Amino acid sequence: MSTGLAESGPSGLPVVADVDVAVVGAGAAGVAAATVAAEAGASVLIVEKYGFAGGAAVAGMSGTICGMYLASEDAAGPEQVVYGFTDRFAGELTARNGLTPPQRYGKTFTSTHDPLVWRETADALLSAAGARILFHTQVIDVLTHGPQRYHGLVVASNAGVSVIRAARIIDASGDGAVVARGGGAYRFGDDGRIQNPTMFFRLGNVDVEKFWDAWGPDTISPTWVSEAIDAAAAAGMDLPRNKIWIFATGRPNELLVNATRLTGPGRRMLNVIDPADFTVAEISGRRQVRQYARFLADTVPGCADAFVVDTGVEAGIRQTRTVVGMQTLRDDDVVTGAKRADTICRSPWPVELHAGQRPTLHWLLDDYYDVPYGTLVPERGENVIVAGRCLSAEHQALASARVTAQCFEYGHAAAVATVVSLDSGVAYRDLDVRTIQDRMVANGSALQPATPVAAASERQELQ
Repeated sequence: MSTGLAESGPSGLPVVADVDVAVVGAGAAGVAAATVAAEAGASVLIVEKYGFAGGAAVAGMSGTICGMYLASEDAAGPEQVVYGFTDRFAGELTARNGLTPPQRYGKTFTSTHDPLVWRETADALLSAAGARILFHTQVIDVLTHGPQRYHGLVVASNAGVSVIRAARIIDASGDGAVVARGGGAYRFGDDGRIQNPTMFFRLGNVDVEKFWDAWGPDTISPTWVSEAIDAAAAAGMDLPRNKIWIFATGRPNELLVNATRLTGPGRRMLNVIDPADFTVAEISGRRQVRQYARFLADTVPGCADAFVVDTGVEAGIRQTRTVVGMQTLRDDDVVTGAKRADTICRSPWPVELHAGQRPTLHWLLDDYYDVPYGTLVPERGENVIVAGRCLSAEHQALASARVTAQCFEYGHAAAVATVVSLDSGVAYRDLDVRTIQDRMVANGSALQPATPVAAASERQELQ
């Protein structure tokens, strides 16, 4: 690896690194990808725009590891079906007192993490693996040979513009930024319509015993709260969602709140790829946070003296670009619990669709679906693979497949595929998926069939 500035890239730009693998984005998928690839012996550089790892889980404060457990009609207890890097990272968080026990979320379960401990855990795993980390750096262009044969990145920081040369690139940006800048094909939501972003916040100084006695055992709000939100909204408060989700955190007297729905004037959909719309989301999100905090203080037992501790560093983004892949995860694959011989990940998470005026939850009960390897491989372009929410998926399918547990495993799969591709000289699209599966299983992933055909699926409309 070269880390000096003596070499020159295109237009005389300094070359700051020459590596086997460049990973773009240090969210769940990127951290998994960089850690696994470095542990396998590849030279790895991970590039992140913020000064910390975490992506939507930390900067967006989504705050939970969703997608590890089956859903069932009675939600009697958590039944884990996703392991691999997801389970490893959750275990590291738990060892650092940074993850709560599973909490009931409708018909399934999820756990809340401490965002600082998440960052520290990622730092520790990446450093121990030998991956080089480059924070405060953004990708502004890609280098290609001929038609979409990727061989490097152009990055910018306060130090200037420079080049990273890489034999393979893992696009874990969440937005398909590398593929898009390289001219690769992508989709943008459902004919241009994407899921609404949100602004998470933490509420402190809560009498949590009084709160949970009134709220009940489910993190999804009870009917009386929804009715109270409707009444407050009718009286003039800006409370666009009447079904909100509140989670216990690992800190005393604190709650994590998922309540806001961010749109433009006239409830216009926001395109958060556009910085002008992203700005609207940030400003309106902070305003809505204050409205929901006031509502909780006025209405819900235990919250009378509560205050807003903080919000996400940025609005929580659910959807932007998804690449056009060698395969596409279809809406029907999700709701029917489709199983695939070429799977690289399971997902039991419901279709959690935040779009329009009535978000929906479509539960897959007592089962999961498989995500095929080809959803990570762009249809066009060589030496690049994606990991995270920018995988190739239809609109409603992505509303399930985008969550944290699955993103960890997408990064795991992308890293294994990258190492196999480097070792064999075979392109991503031509790899034998069985080799990838075998290595993932050796790393702890669960890919073999474990449940029968879906017992049922159920659509639940939420406001």
